[in-house]
Amino acid sequence: MKIKKIELEQVAGFKSQWPNDNLDEIAFVGRSNVGKSSFINSFSNRKALAKTSSKPGKTRTINFYRVNDSFRLVDLPGYGFANVSKAEKAKWDKLINEYLHDRENRKEVFLIVDIRHEPTALDKQMYDWIIDSGFMGFVIATKYDKIKKSQIQQHINLIKKKLEIEDEGLIFAYSSETKHNKDVLEEQVEVIIEI
Repeated sequence: MKIKKIELEQVAGFKSQWPNDNLDEIAFVGRSNVGKSSFINSFSNRKALAKTSSKPGKTRTINFYRVNDSFRLVDLPGYGFANVSKAEKAKWDKLINEYLHDRENRKEVFLIVDIRHEPTALDKQMYDWIIDSGFMGFVIATKYDKIKKSQIQQHINLIKKKLEIEDEGLIFAYSSETKHNKDVLEEQVEVIIEI
């Protein structure tokens, strides 16, 4: 599955702004600052499609990206770390929860974590929800290029242990810089949306 065309179809701060649910969707969720926007840019071969920032919490809306006019990638707001008010965090939580619970055309939800850091209690809570909701439990471990090759398996093992993942094949180490495992993820997306 190659992305030939991708566009930001809708920026939604409210459920009423969600686009028509006529296309299958794959959502990406994770803590603030794990590199969700960088992943989407890298995966779609676009440098500035998703807004990135060195400050956590850049994505404050649900961003719907229409791909090849056949499905969507959905970037959910980051959770947990962003330095914003309680009211703003509550708004993000509501956005995320509404999408995860109410969006009928979502086919899969990927959890994105930073390979360099141990998953948090919030990551475990989100992962448990993903599994309990009947999804596969895919994890994208970003920033693969930021650690030594000799330490990669150790970090993968830690993610596997903390999230209680039985099948290591569900974890994709990824680098937005080198695009390591991009081809594997493209194949996985193709299987999910049955192109």
